[in-house]
Amino acid sequence: MIMAEPVRELAAKLKENIGRVIVGKEDEVELLLTALLASGHVLLEDVPGTGKTMLAKSLAASLSLSFQRIQFTPDLLPSDLTGIHYYNQKDGEFHFRPGPLFSSIVLADEINRATPRTQSSLLECMEERQVSIDGETMELERPFIVLATQNPVDNQGTFPLPEAQMDRFMIRMKLGYPSAEEGLEILKRTAGLAGLSTERAGAVASAEEVLQAQKLCAQVRVHEDLMGYIVSLAEATRSHADAALGISPRGTQALLRASQVYAALKGRDYVLPDDIKHLLIPVCAHRLVLKKRYGAQQEAASRILLEAVDRAAVPSEAGLDSGVR
Repeated sequence: MIMAEPVRELAAKLKENIGRVIVGKEDEVELLLTALLASGHVLLEDVPGTGKTMLAKSLAASLSLSFQRIQFTPDLLPSDLTGIHYYNQKDGEFHFRPGPLFSSIVLADEINRATPRTQSSLLECMEERQVSIDGETMELERPFIVLATQNPVDNQGTFPLPEAQMDRFMIRMKLGYPSAEEGLEILKRTAGLAGLSTERAGAVASAEEVLQAQKLCAQVRVHEDLMGYIVSLAEATRSHADAALGISPRGTQALLRASQVYAALKGRDYVLPDDIKHLLIPVCAHRLVLKKRYGAQQEAASRILLEAVDRAAVPSEAGLDSGVR
């Protein structure tokens, strides 16, 4: 429990600070922090005007980390993200000018508006935290997280993210519309002098605190039976009649890491089956490739995962010999 306390304190500070800008959405903020502390990336997918960009910018404003926002457009080039080598006439040498990827927090706004060529420039940095330019490999900052937004209803002028790109996002989530009470609070804040600016949220945590919390979360205990439970869920999706591709090994790793963080956020130094169930859809639904690629894809993927939960045997408390009760 003592190990999880610094993680809880850090999460509480960030939640409170983000709450100065974002009204409600406690569960979504918790998922965002889960990805941050699990060294993952987040895809925010929803209709326009629901606060996707504002949520990403609020997290960035709450952390003393470098931040870059990239507006993805069809004419965006890979070098616009990674940076370029340019010739300096003063000293007659080539110098490297780093792109926005050389930041701890990268907001890829409307990521699906860029061409597949530009989208592919994110594959290496998201998985290996490095960028290769002109035969030279350069390490990125730590921590490093990509927060991407996309509009699922406006398909004109967009390029769907390939499966390899989707699989690199630890969590995909939707914000949804606010409740009537939350909508009223949003209008009240909008009418005020400060409005809904991220200036309301100053930095409350440093890079060192985030890195330390990531190390503590990695120490959260996961019984081998629970690891087997994750594998059984993945295998159930791979053999499902409606799934062309099930949960990948990267997906099982993401679910494990996210469960460790979620347990720490709840003040525990061990993972429970309920942690895995709670995170299964946001971590794994976007990784499934369905045989019928039309209609409500997200709903169909969620249904397959829920069926996998029903089919997989949940490890019982009596069967766990790790001392966790």
